[in-house]
Amino acid sequence: MTNFQLTLEYDGRDFAGWQRQAGATRTVQGVLEAALERIVGHPVGVVGSGRTDAGVHAEGQVANVRLETLLEPEPLRRALEGVLPGDIAVRDAAVVPESFHARFDARSKLYRYTIWNGVCRSPLRAARAWQIRRELDLAAMVEASLAFAGTHDFSSFRAAGSPGQDTVRTLARLDVEGRAGAEIQIRIEGDGFLRQMVRVLAGTLVEVGRGRRRPESMAAILAARDRRRAGATAPAHGLTLVRVFYASPGPVSSDGAVSNPFSDAIPRS
Repeated sequence: MTNFQLTLEYDGRDFAGWQRQAGATRTVQGVLEAALERIVGHPVGVVGSGRTDAGVHAEGQVANVRLETLLEPEPLRRALEGVLPGDIAVRDAAVVPESFHARFDARSKLYRYTIWNGVCRSPLRAARAWQIRRELDLAAMVEASLAFAGTHDFSSFRAAGSPGQDTVRTLARLDVEGRAGAEIQIRIEGDGFLRQMVRVLAGTLVEVGRGRRRPESMAAILAARDRRRAGATAPAHGLTLVRVFYASPGPVSSDGAVSNPFSDAIPRS
């Protein structure tokens, strides 16, 4: 068995999320597993770095899969390109150590939430950004965002009805960038995320930008640990998983050496 790491890009609009699930006819995991089975001729189980919800996109989702095949990474990537549908692609494939696990070895993830704050429709952004026509107060959103960096209990910012679990997460960054009246991006990097957490954070910051909440109220919302205190959940189509970072050893080269391309610092641009 060879352990392959796959870096995936997908348009989430027509997927019922990442995870294969009963009653869902089309998921990213399910489509990828079916394509791999066609190529290698045996059932496979793909492990993702984490779930993305229905409608959420990815530029750098990471998965690993153990295959009985003589294919090298690039021929495998090309074979997948030939059988996968147009809304999912394997951007990179590599052989990784047997111990590598896409989920358990993930150090952090970087998400981007995009808002189109223009008055006019933007056809090129329609599938990737939440349009809000009224000009947002970007300075207030930036001020509010300062409350979230660090380690907090994010109970107020998870999907209503989520089962009980550890709700403490650490955010290394939450940046609000762009220009009011044009495109605004919320970039969030953390060691893990609760269900719909990024979208609830984005929805709450938008309410600040609309003047419905004060920037200084964010600390009280965190302390309340009550989903009813936070804002609405932002639409799924504005959210993209940008990149997953790892501290564990990376791909194995042809001479047996192990590189570590995942331990670099996250770009701050």
